[in-house]
Amino acid sequence: MKVLLWHVHGGWTDAFVQGAHDYLLPATSEGAPWGLGRGGRNWPANVRDVDPGSLRQAEVDVVVLQRPEEIPVCGELLGRHPGRDIPAVYLEHNTPKGNVPASLHPLADRSDIPVVHVTHFNDLFWDTGNAATVVIEHGIVDPGYLYTGERPHLGVVINEPVRRWRVTGTDLLPSFAGIAPLEVFGMGTEALSGPLGLGPADLTIRGDLPTARLHRELSGCRVYLHPLRWTSLGLALLEAMHLGMPVLALASTEAARAVPPEAGAVSTNVHDLHRAASTLILDTEEARRRGRIAREAALDRYSLAGFLAAWDRVLGDVTTRGPGRRRAPTGTVAEAPGPSTAGITEAIIAPAGLASAKQASPGLASPGERTTL
Repeated sequence: MKVLLWHVHGGWTDAFVQGAHDYLLPATSEGAPWGLGRGGRNWPANVRDVDPGSLRQAEVDVVVLQRPEEIPVCGELLGRHPGRDIPAVYLEHNTPKGNVPASLHPLADRSDIPVVHVTHFNDLFWDTGNAATVVIEHGIVDPGYLYTGERPHLGVVINEPVRRWRVTGTDLLPSFAGIAPLEVFGMGTEALSGPLGLGPADLTIRGDLPTARLHRELSGCRVYLHPLRWTSLGLALLEAMHLGMPVLALASTEAARAVPPEAGAVSTNVHDLHRAASTLILDTEEARRRGRIAREAALDRYSLAGFLAAWDRVLGDVTTRGPGRRRAPTGTVAEAPGPSTAGITEAIIAPAGLASAKQASPGLASPGERTTL
């Protein structure tokens, strides 16, 4: 099918466009935020830049929305309104902000556009009101096992670490620099050295590198550090696990579910992470052993194949039902495994290889209900 989406989150889109559909990305000379198109990414040929002015003739089948303001923009460009005239889903990348946990989602009053969350934490904490929700966990294009750990350093990937300061746990970095030198990768890291008060012996700013180079350089660090307090689930964390790096993570938002303790250390007690960092920096074999566990866990839960299959089911569901068709609420989705009853849909479909994978009737939940794919 022809899928329209804007290039908003490049890391997530890397995985999404590996599917079998035609992906149409609006492209303009101005670029982001409304016309980035492929943006120079090494994506398959079925990912095409399109002139926004030609979208009415593009025969789009479904829209993957990622920002509330895309809804009226689609109406203007397509001549069809998402949810009402053309099938659509809303992909929510972010944790809620403001009055958490009472944060009302922008689509809470829409029963014709389901919300797709990327983590169970987000699904739990967003109040999505009348909107049906489904969780499709991240998929990662596997970079392969690249870990060497040759440098006794802590690798960190944070975008905009100064602007986002406490959100990204930037304020925690000096305490880790007392254990091992830091290598910090990501956008906006060039402004980091002054606010942290760290010298070149403690902090190396690596900047925003192309993905393949980032993976190679990051793999040379002994340990990956994930200090973020409030984020859905950093894709860089999952990529580091795929690389075979041992990881130290704050047990906040989804990280506690994503990272098994055997893969490094996960805690809300920063001193626990300090102790683990000291151990892994000194013990290269233990670091390597835990990194292999991290890779196995990431391949199991965040496989590209499972991610794409889950998205195929959701897109197939919304296009089969057609636009404007609403399901009447039928109750609360059952928590226990087993088939749906009384019209309630439950689907818990883990990527292939997870021993706990179970499946009832696949598809989207009714408005106000939750489904997991």
